[in-house]
Amino acid sequence: MTTISRRPVSSPRQLTRVGDRLSFVYLERCVVHRDANAITAEDAEGVRHIPSATIGTLLLGPGTRITHQAMAVLGESGAVVVWVGENGVRFYAGGRALSRSSALVEAQAVAWANQRARLNVARAMYRLRFPDEDPAGCTRRQLLGREGDRVKRCYAEQADRTGVTWRGRRFTPGDFNSGDAPNQAVTAAAQCMYGIAQTVVAALGCSPGLGFVHSGHELSFVLDVADFYKTDIGIPVAFEVAAEGPEDIGPRTRRALRDRINSAGLLDRCVRDIQGLIAPAGVDRPDDGDHVTLLSDRGSEVAAGRNYGDHGDSRGGTLAQEVSTQDALARDGVIW
Repeated sequence: MTTISRRPVSSPRQLTRVGDRLSFVYLERCVVHRDANAITAEDAEGVRHIPSATIGTLLLGPGTRITHQAMAVLGESGAVVVWVGENGVRFYAGGRALSRSSALVEAQAVAWANQRARLNVARAMYRLRFPDEDPAGCTRRQLLGREGDRVKRCYAEQADRTGVTWRGRRFTPGDFNSGDAPNQAVTAAAQCMYGIAQTVVAALGCSPGLGFVHSGHELSFVLDVADFYKTDIGIPVAFEVAAEGPEDIGPRTRRALRDRINSAGLLDRCVRDIQGLIAPAGVDRPDDGDHVTLLSDRGSEVAAGRNYGDHGDSRGGTLAQEVSTQDALARDGVIW
């Protein structure tokens, strides 16, 4: 079997666009391994092959084991791997950007570092979720109040539409079974949406921790993005599933949400939304190779791979001498 150490790292153009991938694949009670560029899921019923490049998020449920080789190919393919427990506990495990450019994460950091710009992005996020309202001039406290009212109204509207009895959002973190059927469905939908948001954030090379509404958590920006689609996709699907009955509410919610996400082209939409919010000009388009520069004074950039010492490098090189090993290391995926 070919190993990650023997094969070159895929270029951005060789990786499948995030919008063309399956939104997520859920596995449980199986052993996940690797066969060439596919992952395999083996259980009592046999072995299933899944091309790694087609996966956006791999959700690993109870009873799963995954090998080092499987994680290696998933990481190379830019897939995000998340362990999902029966109680809704999840841990982010892997994934890398589909583009090698830092343009989008730099734009995110610039917007995040300025208080006024950060508030403007938060207002734009609210406008994205509720286009019938204009949040211009709203403070953060006002935005939070408006958002809370709109979500409560969404719960009530979906309960009326589906005929589901709704007594309010009640759940205990880490205890999935503590809620009633509609609350369990909403929790299951939320967990899947977090995984999908993590996929797009990782694929674009953004920082998951630099949030504009949420703060203080390593996945703050992921929580921001997942909320974009809470009221028009996540909550409606959850109530539709709950209306069908309480049996196997978690798996049925995942399947229904997966179908809705794929039919709605949510991954493409999510990519456009993030790029439009952070970098309206549309930066961070994948190209065929790496583009590395060095920062100089006053924000200017100079070519990398050169020695800028007054007397050349330690081997007596000149100012313009190329460091030929850098390209070779970049091709092997080595950062130095």
